[in-house]
Amino acid sequence: MYLYLLIYPYDLWQRRFWEHTLRDESDFARHVDYVHYNPVKHGLVKQVKDWPYSSFHRYVRSGIYPAD
Repeated sequence: MYLYLLIYPYDLWQRRFWEHTLRDESDFARHVDYVHYNPVKHGLVKQVKDWPYSSFHRYVRSGIYPAD
């Protein structure tokens, strides 16, 4: 994260956003997956489980996701 802030000091927060009403459980699951994968997508970590601030770890502890 520190390296990211050195490279992109003004890009930490998104300038625009979009609002979306979650339609059903499947839609919710897709959005949760999207949020969990973002640190990987942006090159901050190599795997979802490597991001310590993610709710992914809570999902693993609850048995919703496998650890890998």
